[in-house]
Amino acid sequence: MTEPLHVSAPVYGGGGEYTLVCTGVLDGLTYRTLRDSVVKAALDEPRLVIVDVNELRVPEASAWSVFTSARWHVSTWPDVPILLVCADDTVRAVIRGRGVTRYVPVFATLQEAMQSKGSERPRRRRRARADLPPHVSSIIDAQRLVGGWLSGWSCPAMIPVTAVIAMALVENVLRHTDSSPTLRLEYDGQLVTVAVEDASSVLAQRKEDATQGADRVSGLAVVTALARVWGNLPNPAGKTVWAVVGPENVL
Repeated sequence: MTEPLHVSAPVYGGGGEYTLVCTGVLDGLTYRTLRDSVVKAALDEPRLVIVDVNELRVPEASAWSVFTSARWHVSTWPDVPILLVCADDTVRAVIRGRGVTRYVPVFATLQEAMQSKGSERPRRRRRARADLPPHVSSIIDAQRLVGGWLSGWSCPAMIPVTAVIAMALVENVLRHTDSSPTLRLEYDGQLVTVAVEDASSVLAQRKEDATQGADRVSGLAVVTALARVWGNLPNPAGKTVWAVVGPENVL
């Protein structure tokens, strides 16, 4: 039997970082659990996600790519750096040898990891979140919430396009899952990111119904047309589908 993998709950540090501690074995059976746990921590948008791998056993060196995969998933949004801590010189050399450090640096101590990003100022963002019921009324609720949040943030020009995207993402959750959607919105002074979480592990894909021609356009087709970029983020509870809206997308 495979030794269980355990990833601690994120510990929030005074510098705005999350620290995770991994124990057990990383292999083909536990790879996704670890990746999704790191991604989920990044979704909270700390300044850094630091993963302590001192007690992690990795029989096959190729499995260290789990951290590269996690970083790729969050590289566009929320773009939170992921760092590793490993005191063993030999293991650090193995991690470097697998090319992981091109994307995820590894340090000997927690202090070194925190200091490596200590000079960077965290991005200032406005954020809002709402849990919605699994009911069709949530589509209109999403429109209303987006309008209220962006109005309060003095960003009225972004309301029409962001509201349409939020409604499409919420409708997708109601149509394709048995989940209650959670709507998230953030604004950094230039870009708006809208994200909807659900409890389904099936990643969203753009699909069109060839039998209905142009009469039925998928929600993700609408999102693709209106947003700068969109994507999926898996996590242990399900997934998050997100889209970024820029000034060029204003309707």
